[in-house]
Amino acid sequence: MLIVFRVDASLQIGTGHVMRCLALADVLRGQGADCQFICREHAGHLAAQIRRRGYATHALRAPVEGGPPGIPSSDAPQLAHAQWLGTTQQQDAVECAPILAELHPDWLIVDHYALDTRWETALRPHYRKLMAVDDLADRRHQCDLLLDQTFGRTVEDYRPWVPATCTVLCGSNFALLRPEFADLRAYSLRRRAKPQLKHLLISMGGVDKDNSTAQVMKALELSDLPADCRISVVMGATAPWLADVRRQAVRMPWPVEVRVNVVDMAHLMADSDLAIGAAGSTAWERCCLGLPSIMLVLADNQRFIAEQLHEAGAAMVLDQARLCFRFESLPLAQMSVSAARIVDGQGAARVVAQLQKGFA
Repeated sequence: MLIVFRVDASLQIGTGHVMRCLALADVLRGQGADCQFICREHAGHLAAQIRRRGYATHALRAPVEGGPPGIPSSDAPQLAHAQWLGTTQQQDAVECAPILAELHPDWLIVDHYALDTRWETALRPHYRKLMAVDDLADRRHQCDLLLDQTFGRTVEDYRPWVPATCTVLCGSNFALLRPEFADLRAYSLRRRAKPQLKHLLISMGGVDKDNSTAQVMKALELSDLPADCRISVVMGATAPWLADVRRQAVRMPWPVEVRVNVVDMAHLMADSDLAIGAAGSTAWERCCLGLPSIMLVLADNQRFIAEQLHEAGAAMVLDQARLCFRFESLPLAQMSVSAARIVDGQGAARVVAQLQKGFA
């Protein structure tokens, strides 16, 4: 089975879309599938990292400075995230067409807030079936399978947006995680039976373009974080504020390790006692390992996730504009149990089963 992913990373988009597609690709490859990627070379793209993971990657040219910000006004309606594409849907489809015509994949998987039914329909002659990965339920798709891994999302949320024949997979049971999270789940949950706050993890996303990491670290200086706690800060190599965070780490009252492009994130999370993080795709990784979380909403598309996890007792949500950390009263054990109920780490395998079912 040949699978092609159309997905981007950038300083604006972040890295989460690519990372979850890579998690799915890893499971597919383990089942014998040939997985390839199509990515635009935005500032902060991850094409080199995808290739290092062993996947053929087809590059689309970087957006031209001053070029079209998204779909022209005549191609209404304008998508909320149209500017993330760096060109028009029509032009993106034109560039993808020769790649897909040569490969003619069994499944084209598109994970992009700036693409909708117009792009999917334009490329229809060049793939057998299409899966859309979404979190927003805000635009039409012409797809055979749709995945939204958001906790609390329902099939009915997508009925106005997909064909009647489309199979819709909704909810955190389908969260796309790498296999190591499921492998470490039992160990991670065992060590939380008698929680202690000795190791704090800060992970505000691979890019963190607004330097939320530094804001969190500054707010921690006024907190009741235990004196014997140590802090791990995780950032991506393309993060624009990396040097600033490293300088700030030296000044912190606690020992702080700044780690870049972490490859053992599951181990790091399993050995952490609390995480402060964005309400993005890493939220599902933390839930799988029962890692209690303080979450910050860094983008509007993260708000629904944060609200759902807060209501479930799996995380505490703070307003980034008024950061104030009080750790002594956090119900760590209860938060851990609630988080672990949300994700079991088998989501990618469930999605792969659906993809294989399409050609059974």
